[in-house]
Amino acid sequence: MEFKRLFDLLEYQVKNFPKDDALACKINGTWKKFSSLDYATIADKLSTGLLKLGIKKDDKVAIVSPNRPEWNFVDIALQQIGAVGVPVYPTNTVENYNFIFRDADVKLIFVADQELHEKSKEAAVGITSVRDIYCFDSIDGVKNWSEIKTLGEEINAIELQNIKASIKSEDLVTLIYTSGTTGNPKGVMLTHANILSNVTECAPLLPVNYQHRALSFLPLSHVYERMLNYLYTRCGISIYYAENINTVAENLKEVQPHIFVTVPRLLEKVYDKIVEKGASLTGVKKKLFYWALNLGHQFENNVNQGIFYNFQLWLANKIIFNKWREALGGNIIVIISGGAALQPRLAKVFWAAQVKVMEGYGLTETSPVIAVNRPVEGDSMVGTVGLVLPNVEVKIAPDGEILTKGPHVMKGYYNKPDLTADVIDSEGWFHTGDIGEFIEGRFLKITDRKKEMFKTSGGKYIAPQVIENKFKESRIIEQIMVVGDGRKFASALIVPSIIGLKSWCSIKGIPFSDESTILNEPAVIEKFEKEVELYNESFAQFEKIKKFQLIKAPWTIESGELTPTLKLKRKVILENFKEVIERMYSEP
Repeated sequence: MEFKRLFDLLEYQVKNFPKDDALACKINGTWKKFSSLDYATIADKLSTGLLKLGIKKDDKVAIVSPNRPEWNFVDIALQQIGAVGVPVYPTNTVENYNFIFRDADVKLIFVADQELHEKSKEAAVGITSVRDIYCFDSIDGVKNWSEIKTLGEEINAIELQNIKASIKSEDLVTLIYTSGTTGNPKGVMLTHANILSNVTECAPLLPVNYQHRALSFLPLSHVYERMLNYLYTRCGISIYYAENINTVAENLKEVQPHIFVTVPRLLEKVYDKIVEKGASLTGVKKKLFYWALNLGHQFENNVNQGIFYNFQLWLANKIIFNKWREALGGNIIVIISGGAALQPRLAKVFWAAQVKVMEGYGLTETSPVIAVNRPVEGDSMVGTVGLVLPNVEVKIAPDGEILTKGPHVMKGYYNKPDLTADVIDSEGWFHTGDIGEFIEGRFLKITDRKKEMFKTSGGKYIAPQVIENKFKESRIIEQIMVVGDGRKFASALIVPSIIGLKSWCSIKGIPFSDESTILNEPAVIEKFEKEVELYNESFAQFEKIKKFQLIKAPWTIESGELTPTLKLKRKVILENFKEVIERMYSEP
């Protein structure tokens, strides 16, 4: 079936896959479920209420909230009357809110709770376009979103249907402000057709259907999780929202999902916790754990490694890897990974454990998917981001940059025609800023960000992501950033993995008091030196890390050093640690 508008997906679900739990969230310890019909009915009432408030086609309305069903209700309600949703990361600063509200000429703001209401209220001071702020939680003296729903109780079905029918595929559906590492964010203009092009091509690739559940925890403010949510609606997959990022492990066991979307950083944490538990075992159990882990690291999803290996892997799945699947809820069929490069060893070991990891690639400006690995043999290659979607064109520019063209490419940056012209050329090719190549002529491989590559004073180009991804295979390295632009050699800032370090200290009989003390322990420093030496072996002489500095506190979204999808904000980290970096290069 061909869909013209995103809200058509919900109507399709109501008719073809009516669910008792189309959306679900946990409130006061109990999962509250909304049926497909509930979802559609609430959206219709909100659409009517918004019309009565004077919200009309092309008006911008901000949503400042973590993932919860109300986010979806407002999103669909806005789509149905032609208004434009402006999602805002809850973790953004007041200054960031202010810029977005002002730049987008926002008319209404929906917030989740009191804290976000106060931030939004402060940010909206002096912005004449903002009429009101509505809260999802009930707070004394604050307008509640249910007031708009009540206002729309008496739905004029014919009028609403006529308005919905007037919405076109090419109409702007959302304005997503990219998180940006420096300067003000840019508003990416995406249409119904842009996002639907992704939904349509990705639907046949999912190995799950209307009988299955998804756990959602990446922010809906980002197009990655948002497109997947539309895809779930299209396929009739129930969506359960995790309480927050810290309860994901618990929520996995409760919901027992069949699919979830993640970024490598979170998958790395899952893997590290599993390995930590394995390291704490003793005797035969410990030997079996590492035997299975080693088998997993040898796995190749397109290679038959013979009867003996296959038998061992079958046995490992029976006695070791089944516990991994239980930790993920017991029903996981597929995990979709994106947003950054996934360590190949992680992909291999999860595939070996019968959990298919579909690594993909895309950008906010491309709605987002450009390429993705398929969950079938022959159409997936670890270490790549998979096959380009059928309706997407990709070519590699002479300098190695990935260019793409197709219905997935944004209309442009809001109110910034000059910046739009910088990234979309006269032939319609969008310049991604990523460097890549095709493996076997089919599988797209990302090697680095064009802007993140740097040149040493010796004239050698270094791609930091490749080095960082390799070093993060270490059990004692949590985060790493390679530096050295214009310097004689490459160095690194390293945030230790406290879990891995505690485990190593326990084995070595070294008392672990606190992070500050342990990082000055000579034996620990020597361990990191050996670890750096080990992973340096994978690189050319000019790429090797010559010096490093251990950083006590991890980089986080809250500290401003990570984007909402957990990528390094390199310029921010460089600024925050400029004295540390200068010291590394000034000392002999």
